[in-house]
Amino acid sequence: MACIFCRIIKGELPSFKIFESDKTLAFLDINPLSHGHTLIIPKHHGVSLTDIPDDSLTEVLSVAKKVALAVKAENWNLLQNNGRLAHQEVDHVHFHVIPKPNEKEGLGVGWPQMKVDMDKLKSYSEEVKSAVSKL
Repeated sequence: MACIFCRIIKGELPSFKIFESDKTLAFLDINPLSHGHTLIIPKHHGVSLTDIPDDSLTEVLSVAKKVALAVKAENWNLLQNNGRLAHQEVDHVHFHVIPKPNEKEGLGVGWPQMKVDMDKLKSYSEEVKSAVSKL
């Protein structure tokens, strides 16, 4: 299998594991943005978050919380990307716990806010609400 994270799960590639269960694996990032940068992955292979069964995602947030506490991160980001335009580089769902100890280390984020028409936003919210209720 070509997926680097699946190979880590199978033990074919080394990693610095900090948590493992039947459904989840957490290990230190080898290209960290800061000290304690950790990846949390479901063991179920899927490229996008929408490819992962709900029962394979049940631990992710609790593991992220434990990791943040274990690495003593006072400020930190939880990041999950889907698709190349959204900066996903490995085609296996993964979550980053990225401590932000100062302005230089950790995740740097731009937030280019858009102006919205409130009536259009209200209409769109109803459209999405309807779609969510059907899933």
